[in-house]
Amino acid sequence: MSNEKDTNDPADADAPDPSDDASERDDGVPAREGDDPVEDRPSSVEDRSDPGEGDGGRPTDGTEGHTTDADEGVSSDDGTTSDDEATVEDGSEVSTNDSIWDDDVVIKDPEEGAVAESNGAAAEGPVEEGAENEEPAENEEDLDIEDLGSTVEVEGAEIADDPDPDDLLGGLKIDTTSEIEIPDRLVDQVIGQEHARDVIIKAAKQRRHVMMIGSPGTGKSMLAKAMSELLPKEELQDVLVYHNPDDGNKPKVRTVPAGKGEQIVDAHKEEARKRNQMRSLLMWIIIAVVLGYALIIVGQILLGIIAAGIVYLVFRYLNRGSDAMVPNLLVNNGDTKSAPFRDATGAHAGALLGDVRHDPFQSGGMETPSHDRVEAGAIHKANKGVLFIDEINTLDIRSQQHLMTAIQEGEFAITGQSERSSGAMVQTEPVPTDFVMIAAGNLDAMENMHPALRSRVKGYGYEVYMEDTIEDTPEMRRQYVRFIAQEVANDGRLPEFTGEAIEEVILEAKRRSGRKGHLTLHFRNLGGLVRVAGDIARGEDADFTTRDHVLQAKGRSRSIEQQLADDFIERRKDYELQVSEGYVVGRVNGLAVMGEDSGIMLPVMAEVAPSQGPGEVIATGQLKEMAKESVSNVSAIIKKFSDENISEMDIHIQFVQAGQQGVDGDSASITVATAVISALEDVGVDQSLAMTGSLSVRGDVLPVGGVTHKIEAAAKAGCTRVIIPQANEQDVMIEEEYEEMVEVIPVSHISEVLDIALEGEPEKDSLVSRLKSITGSALKDQGVSKPSSPSPQ
Repeated sequence: MSNEKDTNDPADADAPDPSDDASERDDGVPAREGDDPVEDRPSSVEDRSDPGEGDGGRPTDGTEGHTTDADEGVSSDDGTTSDDEATVEDGSEVSTNDSIWDDDVVIKDPEEGAVAESNGAAAEGPVEEGAENEEPAENEEDLDIEDLGSTVEVEGAEIADDPDPDDLLGGLKIDTTSEIEIPDRLVDQVIGQEHARDVIIKAAKQRRHVMMIGSPGTGKSMLAKAMSELLPKEELQDVLVYHNPDDGNKPKVRTVPAGKGEQIVDAHKEEARKRNQMRSLLMWIIIAVVLGYALIIVGQILLGIIAAGIVYLVFRYLNRGSDAMVPNLLVNNGDTKSAPFRDATGAHAGALLGDVRHDPFQSGGMETPSHDRVEAGAIHKANKGVLFIDEINTLDIRSQQHLMTAIQEGEFAITGQSERSSGAMVQTEPVPTDFVMIAAGNLDAMENMHPALRSRVKGYGYEVYMEDTIEDTPEMRRQYVRFIAQEVANDGRLPEFTGEAIEEVILEAKRRSGRKGHLTLHFRNLGGLVRVAGDIARGEDADFTTRDHVLQAKGRSRSIEQQLADDFIERRKDYELQVSEGYVVGRVNGLAVMGEDSGIMLPVMAEVAPSQGPGEVIATGQLKEMAKESVSNVSAIIKKFSDENISEMDIHIQFVQAGQQGVDGDSASITVATAVISALEDVGVDQSLAMTGSLSVRGDVLPVGGVTHKIEAAAKAGCTRVIIPQANEQDVMIEEEYEEMVEVIPVSHISEVLDIALEGEPEKDSLVSRLKSITGSALKDQGVSKPSSPSPQ
């Protein structure tokens, strides 16, 4: 649609020829493709025809929302003409030569004589003393996107020339976080997501859409807000909706530079007030004449009162028509300091796409004009800015389709969203929706996302995967120190953190990464630990947050899953369901994770019984697909090594007290294999031992996830030894209190697991030797085969 003045605002004859080539609007905003050049013309509010009083002789070109040149003045009811001056509510006069419709409006302050141009341009000649000048722009270097790089240094503190690799502060010589300077820009506060940060900077420069996929709490919304700071604010616009005298259900739309919308509305209100005053004065004069005539000449006072009442109602109705001419300021960016940022996560259709309010009074002169009932949606308020939608797959298909249209066309008309509402009959002209969309979500967001919408994001933008961890380097440790300083500064109520407290938080970041030599990028959860520690220190009226406060916070900020896991362990001890000593045939202490940061011990039992038909493997415990597949893989090994004919046997496998959530993943593969082999061979399993690990059909032990939390859960349950995959040995970062309680044994083959777990030397040696010879792996003589391309499960 065009950004020209609409049919309510005719141009004068002095307007420049529209055929002239104009690449920019006179307000400094680059013209969008397909827009007509904005005409630089003076006009006042009275220069427009009054749509409430008819067409007023407006010549139109037949296209809605576009204007043609007209220079004739239009008289209004109260006798005021288009040559009068329009007065704004604050008392400043807007001359007809420099109108509020023009991009170079000059508003004079009668008290100070200050002159300020609405477009921010400097007036010609020297500025008088006391003149209001536009605030100086920010440092141009700060606003240059080209100068931004992917490396953000920590400033405000001295850094050692050759940092010690074991220094958790990365060589920073600080005592507290107060010595760290916090960057002003949000994009400079982003830590760890270097690739995503660079993409956001490029996308802001080129106005590209971005889809960010990753785990919650990794910085997606922060990057979206950072983009809004990088977009130019000079392009912002106000959007006005006008009454359409030809068809009230098709309001007209006009866009003006940001800040002019309020001036236009105020001027319309002032004109409406003037007309109402004139009509009120005329009404009281007529009423006085009618009453005087009825009382003095006719002598019928009752007839005079009735006539006066009729006159009053007529004038009240005419006043309503005058008020209806005030436009509706749909989008107001007058006070916006940066490009708009609109979070439309979970928004319903009306909030996202705009709506038209229902009007219960649709006739009899009591109805509200349709243009006054129009409400902007997030896509319209985000014009020239950023529209952020997290969990985009939760939007219904219809909303995604409309969103796709808004992205493609750059404009979207507003209509009532409810079919039963009177607003369903109203549809405005297209409203600008020239926004940059940032869609975010978890990995499952791509499954339910409309394929055409994703295609538009890919075709006109970038797709970014948000990392969960980052390599642990001195530079990154310094940035984590700054992260803690940022959390303290943003909260505003937390005591500064000491150096030891910072080190403990970074140690927790290493633990939560689940990988040796890495730090977690789940900053929301890590920030929660910082805030809890600060709250504890503040509750004690401490001057600083110390290491002891962080240690207390680690206990208090446990997740629901951690609390449930600890409760399960205690309950099993009470009912003697937890066995941590002796040998039991067919029973193995397996390990599992709940959520992302808690472990639990999950016993697995196996029993072999004669089959009534073909033998089968029966597993219970709410097993999910991956767990069922792991049991099938284990059965292949059992069939290969066993001397007995298991085709005539049923193998029953039970995951004891797995709960309603069931068992997923294949990290219990070696547990199931050990339990079944123990039951087949009637050899006991050490109950002071717990284990976790995936298993290949060749008997190789593959890495799994969450080993640190699983080891801690085994220690809490009373186990003294834990078997883990050798590939996970580097990922173990258990708390100091558990290091003396449990011995961690890394293995790479099922034969090693059986050698450690089973009792009875002669039977065990025979069994292990037979398994080695069948699988082709030798524990000591030939060495253990290493799994190829393992990936944590």
